[in-house]
Amino acid sequence: METSDIYILCIEDEQEVLDAVVRDLERLEEQFPVETATSAEEARSVIERLVSDGKRIGLILCDHILPGDNGVELLIELHKDERLHHSRKVLLTGQAGLEDTVKALNQARLHHYISKPWTKDDLLSVSVDLLTDYVIEKEENVLPYMSTLDANKLSESIRSRRSVSDD
Repeated sequence: METSDIYILCIEDEQEVLDAVVRDLERLEEQFPVETATSAEEARSVIERLVSDGKRIGLILCDHILPGDNGVELLIELHKDERLHHSRKVLLTGQAGLEDTVKALNQARLHHYISKPWTKDDLLSVSVDLLTDYVIEKEENVLPYMSTLDANKLSESIRSRRSVSDD
């Protein structure tokens, strides 16, 4: 399997929680490299490095409580960045109140909310689903992703593209 230029970015200030998130996403890492940050400031730095290297960020998993700017504010800022507009964004937290969650949904176009504690299966399922959507939207050839992502959804996208091109 070939590593893609599509990255997963995990932003969490507690190292043991960050390690658990990365460990739960291990199955995806062979194709989608995982980068981490422990603050909003570090996340901005990681994003700048990746984007300047021509890499893309397909999935952003972000905690709400971070040093400096909180996760909701960071996700709103990232959504406004054209380079990250199509990135799938997940708020992974146990501490965002209703007001912050609504703000994230409306202003950051949050794709999913996962409350802590999460299960590995849920985190992996949401990540696969969102990365599948990203790949369908951004990649012309989805075949290299069949063994890692949702093969049924990718197959359907291939059939849809063929039927459109046959018209």
